[in-house]
Amino acid sequence: MKRSIFIRPLSALYHCLVNYRMIERWNHLKRKFYTAWISHEFASCGSCNDIGSFTLLRGGKYISLGSNLYIGEGVVWEVYDTFLGQTFTPSLTIGDGSSFGDSGHITCVNGVHIGKGVRIGRKVFITDNSHGASERAMLDTPANLRPIVSKGPVVIEDNVWIGEMACIMPGVTIGRGAIVGANAVVTHDVPPYTLVAGNPARIIKQIY
Repeated sequence: MKRSIFIRPLSALYHCLVNYRMIERWNHLKRKFYTAWISHEFASCGSCNDIGSFTLLRGGKYISLGSNLYIGEGVVWEVYDTFLGQTFTPSLTIGDGSSFGDSGHITCVNGVHIGKGVRIGRKVFITDNSHGASERAMLDTPANLRPIVSKGPVVIEDNVWIGEMACIMPGVTIGRGAIVGANAVVTHDVPPYTLVAGNPARIIKQIY
């Protein structure tokens, strides 16, 4: 109880010395430096980007970024050209003016192509591959040792909006201007200017 008496005045003093606005300015400067530093990891990287942090970044030489991008904190991007003797020719591209939310995850061995003006929420998962196919012969092999299989690239066209915690699965194309609801699992193509939601995602309405 006695300790708690001192916490509030001490916190008030600390706030006078270091307030929230100062922390925001520091974080802004830190992000600018991090953006400049991490940009050298990519095959190409445009200007005026704002990159938070990567928890894991692999295969940067296969990643091409446009300009005016926002990338959140704690992001995981895994782009593989080899796995247990397999070889791949992967490509991850993100167009100008797109944003990718905190804790998002992309895994790529084939192609993940995100257009211009795309908004991707927090904790979104995008993959063009899986460990093995849904075949009985593979199921007795430990999952991490199964060959990687890709059903095709993922294509997200311009001006798409993807809600929090959605999953975009291999071989899917999401048409221009579409909206993907939060927590949706997209396993089939989404037509342009369409709202989809659910698991598996289904068309809720066409937006005319």
